[in-house]
Amino acid sequence: MRKVVLIFALIGFTISSVQCQILKPVKWTVASKKMNSKEAVIFVKATINDGWHIYGLNVPIGGPDATKFVFGKSKDFDLVGKVLEPKPKSKYEEVFKVTVPYHNKEVIFQQKIKLNSSTPVRVSGKVSFMSCDKTQCLPETDYSFAIVIKN
Repeated sequence: MRKVVLIFALIGFTISSVQCQILKPVKWTVASKKMNSKEAVIFVKATINDGWHIYGLNVPIGGPDATKFVFGKSKDFDLVGKVLEPKPKSKYEEVFKVTVPYHNKEVIFQQKIKLNSSTPVRVSGKVSFMSCDKTQCLPETDYSFAIVIKN
């Protein structure tokens, strides 16, 4: 009897572990480049698994969740302009009944900043994004980041 219970328990654990795998089809990295003593650019790179995509920054109303950036506030720097993205691909999505911009494989977003300090500046932020493949969309996910720019 114990063997039967043990076998059913092992089968149950195996099935639940397969169902509980967390999909993470997007890997994020952050880098910066100092342009001069008063300006720098933050680069936020998404590396996207084959078959998956994330949406662009400017998704039409009624579409899926756009990729969004929020930067922490600091007296040590000011944002200059908006986050920039390379030209996304686009496709009509029947589910949303709109044409949506998206990126696959790899995309690098850029944010220019004005440095207000002569000491190292810590820039932190969060990117919220939705990732999809042909069969599913994962709920909106957040990636928090921080980088120090040395002066």
